Amino acid sequence: MTSATFSENFQPEQGSWKRYFSFNTDAKVIGIQYIVLAFFYFLIGGLLAMIIRGELITPASDLVDRSVYNGIYTMHGTIMLFLFIFPVLNGLNNLLIPTMIGAPDMAFPRLNAVAFWLVPIFGTLLISSFFVPGGPAYSGWWSFPPVSIQNPIGTFVNGQGLWITAVALSGVSSIMGAINFVTTILRMRAPGMGLFKMPIFCWTALAAQCLQLVGLPALTGGALMLLMDLSFGTSFYRAEGGGDPVLYQHFFWFYSHPAVYVIILPVFGIFSELFPVYSRKPLFGYVYVALASFIIDFLGLIVWVHHIFPSGVAQWMRNFFMFSTMLIAVPTGVKVFAWLGTIWRGKLRLTTPMLFCLGGLFNFVFAGITGIMLATVPIDIHVSNTYFVVGHFHYVIYGAAVMGIFAAIYHWFPKFTGRMPYEGLGKLHFALTFIGANLNFLPMHPLGLMGMPRRVSSYDPEFAFWNVLASLGAFLLGVSIIPFLLNMISSWVRGEKAPANPWNAIGLEWLLPSPPHEDNFGDFVPTVISRPYGYGSGLPLVENQAAYEQALKEN
Repeated sequence: MTSATFSENFQPEQGSWKRYFSFNTDAKVIGIQYIVLAFFYFLIGGLLAMIIRGELITPASDLVDRSVYNGIYTMHGTIMLFLFIFPVLNGLNNLLIPTMIGAPDMAFPRLNAVAFWLVPIFGTLLISSFFVPGGPAYSGWWSFPPVSIQNPIGTFVNGQGLWITAVALSGVSSIMGAINFVTTILRMRAPGMGLFKMPIFCWTALAAQCLQLVGLPALTGGALMLLMDLSFGTSFYRAEGGGDPVLYQHFFWFYSHPAVYVIILPVFGIFSELFPVYSRKPLFGYVYVALASFIIDFLGLIVWVHHIFPSGVAQWMRNFFMFSTMLIAVPTGVKVFAWLGTIWRGKLRLTTPMLFCLGGLFNFVFAGITGIMLATVPIDIHVSNTYFVVGHFHYVIYGAAVMGIFAAIYHWFPKFTGRMPYEGLGKLHFALTFIGANLNFLPMHPLGLMGMPRRVSSYDPEFAFWNVLASLGAFLLGVSIIPFLLNMISSWVRGEKAPANPWNAIGLEWLLPSPPHEDNFGDFVPTVISRPYGYGSGLPLVENQAAYEQALKEN
């Protein structure tokens, strides 16, 4: 290599903000587009959550009409899942995967851009359903028939039809993304980076995207059949026409239970990346943590029936799916013990990303315990369709996954913006989030055990105390987003300039300037010679590592 060209390639990227509003094929630009758009929808979904908890703070239905309430909770769940959490994870995948494995971009850059631009299209379609006759879909984010195949207003364009179309387009976008991520990880790794020298985040992303490829066609096909029943009078799910409404539940849960692992596996990857950095220790049990991701994949595909235990399934199915669901605790437990082994006696740095990781781990362990309870047939039947299920689900999705996503944003923010986030605002954000989430979701468990059904806008006064607590927690959670937004905007505009490696982390992305050049390493892709997470070992990660570090210092 020539030092002049090497040095030139390692100058930080200088780009116009206008590229973030264009059809850009740079994975880093697409990653930021995904994340910013996802948080725009997060604010809409969060506003709907505030209305729901405002309605439930008193026993009477006195804030919004019942039919409006049904539309609001349907749209809240749909927006948070299909327009926030999947897009924000795709954003992180775009930012991290190419830079972590030493690739210049994704394997199919144009397909990547098309997958992103489908998001605002189906997002607009979904939001526009608030303005069509009859309002938005009101059958819940799962849209089970027969409710979801009713069309009382009789118009071809209706809220439920728009919901199904948007979900089907979301499936198409995610399949495009999955093909791209899997191909990139398997085909574009840097020289020397075998599978067992690959960062754990890439392992978990690979496992999650394989699940997408297996499960998403079932949901997308099931949704199209639902649209045909709703709009064209077919009888796939109409009992009066010879169809079976439970068939849709099988299609839906065959994907939607593994979808929880599509969400949580990358968050496991984030925990696995960050605990070693802020503990200054190697990741404990690297190989087992990596393989556990695919064991979770396999088991995740044979557990969907535990969602429909009360739907009249055969007893042998209940026994089999109860056992297979409980088995997932084994590989998941391997990961949890690996993280505890990593931070045990480590030199902990309680930065904002580390606090979000520890808070997310605490919430996930709690969610895992209630998950085991829900896998047990008698308990599941007792609490099915109660707030216990809502509490468990939100502990997984918000308490663990969203907190992991916040950890990732704070940790890699300097790398991709070139600016440092404000630590004080970050810690305030964490404190409000952790307290708000637990105050919001913990009371849902006693509510469920007491028998309060979900999806209702009024309830017996005996449930009032726990509902008041849950609503106060939700409002605190709503407030918590203010310091986050202030931090992200002010830091990106006026924050302190970030060095290439502000956390002294080990990984290919930290050998790049902040922000990285458009094609990452260009012609100077490093050869990997060690496993990641070599904290304390003194071993270089790549050949000629000193040359990369010197080039960063010179620029």
